[in-house]
Amino acid sequence: MHKINPAKLRNSKWTAVTPLNREKHFLVTEVEYDEEGAVLSCVLEAILSRNEYPIDWQELKDADKWLQGWK
Repeated sequence: MHKINPAKLRNSKWTAVTPLNREKHFLVTEVEYDEEGAVLSCVLEAILSRNEYPIDWQELKDADKWLQGWK
């Protein structure tokens, strides 16, 4: 399980262990926070196609689905 600092989530790079729609490398482009600094929403953008996918940021902690950085 990855440790992720929510404040440093924006512009972080991720690799899907199992590619989604033949897309493997992603960048976190949007993060919305509440007043306490908790993450409300998170958007991943595929590097090649520029498709955007809303995601529960907690899923990025699952090492079986996501690797931190571009591998």
